Amino acid sequence: MEAVTDMSESGKYEAFMKRIEDGDKIEMDDWMPDEYRTVLIKLISMHGISEIMGALPEKEWVPKAPGLGRKLGIMAKVQDEMGHGQLLLRVSEDLMKPLGRNRADIMDDLFEERLKFHNVFHMRTHTWADAGLIGWLVDGAAIITQTNMLGASYGPYARALKRICAEEVFHAQHGESIIMALAEGSPEQRKMLQDAIDRWWPSLLMFFGPESKDTTGSSKQDATIKYQIRTKTNEELRQSFLSKYVPRIHSLGLTIPDDTLRFDEATKKWEYRQPDWKEFKQIIGNEGPKSQDRLNLRRAAYENNAWVREALEA
Repeated sequence: MEAVTDMSESGKYEAFMKRIEDGDKIEMDDWMPDEYRTVLIKLISMHGISEIMGALPEKEWVPKAPGLGRKLGIMAKVQDEMGHGQLLLRVSEDLMKPLGRNRADIMDDLFEERLKFHNVFHMRTHTWADAGLIGWLVDGAAIITQTNMLGASYGPYARALKRICAEEVFHAQHGESIIMALAEGSPEQRKMLQDAIDRWWPSLLMFFGPESKDTTGSSKQDATIKYQIRTKTNEELRQSFLSKYVPRIHSLGLTIPDDTLRFDEATKKWEYRQPDWKEFKQIIGNEGPKSQDRLNLRRAAYENNAWVREALEA
């Protein structure tokens, strides 16, 4: 690898981009453009916080899960998600050190509402079917997104994702087990399941973010592709989700609340009713149904456990 310490900034950038194009992995101590570092910090911090906040809707169902086996299963899943979050925050923290920032700054950004987390984790869970649907479809959407970044140019993130994706497959299977039990259950259980799909469908479409109309390379979506952190756009990921899960939902005799949904053989793409992207911005701006409740829960937990951090620092 060519040394970059004595190069001009433009020379360093060209050498950096060549490494990416050649398939090299960028490591924590390597030189990187400011934009690359910033994009990674925002992406990985959001991903890590989303894993932690994403455990909260299911945590609510640990004491209400039907039977000991289901309680143990969802408890293990919550524990895994928290572990994913801690792993990713460590990766993000390493990137932030040269900027004089650390994990406490990430938590401050969350509590001061500067750091966003995925829209689906702002939503309310009404029934046990919602808990199963999070495991089946939300984690299914996450797997599609995360496997798209397994070849990410930043080595520490790619390696963390390899472990996370392997565990997310089990989470999706756990959710599918709950869904199958409800689908094969009583009419009341099937209705509970259909109601959950009706409630969650717009949020599932929003999960991947709006389609980018920006061709200037200035958006975060385009920057992640430019730097080969991921390879597919938001819309391409959404299309993959629809191709995988629409047939599965229909195979259970369930319906999707969108009478415009169809696969266009000419374009080889799904046509669907666009979700309300204004509502999406409100939700990720912490104006969702459970946004403030879950933020307050994290604030309280962080404050109550301050003594552990202080003891470790001492």
